[in-house]
Amino acid sequence: MTNFGKIKTYDSGKGHGTIAPEQGGDALPFRKSDLQQQAQEPKQDQRYGYDVTNTNSGKRCAINLHQQGEADIQQEQARAQQG
Repeated sequence: MTNFGKIKTYDSGKGHGTIAPEQGGDALPFRKSDLQQQAQEPKQDQRYGYDVTNTNSGKRCAINLHQQGEADIQQEQARAQQG
């Protein structure tokens, strides 16, 4: 299941940041290598879809991040209306 959140921080020099889940909870860390479009730098408050995984140490992190465009938002709204 895809989760959604907004970029809270991103350090382009280090290549990692955090994303704040829309459903609440602690911000999740991610790496640049977890971005589906690595050529595009994420910016604070941009909305992204992502998956969650656990690291070897048991901490949760965001992976498979993809920026939410207008078409993605419309598809999400249509799915929500269908139930």
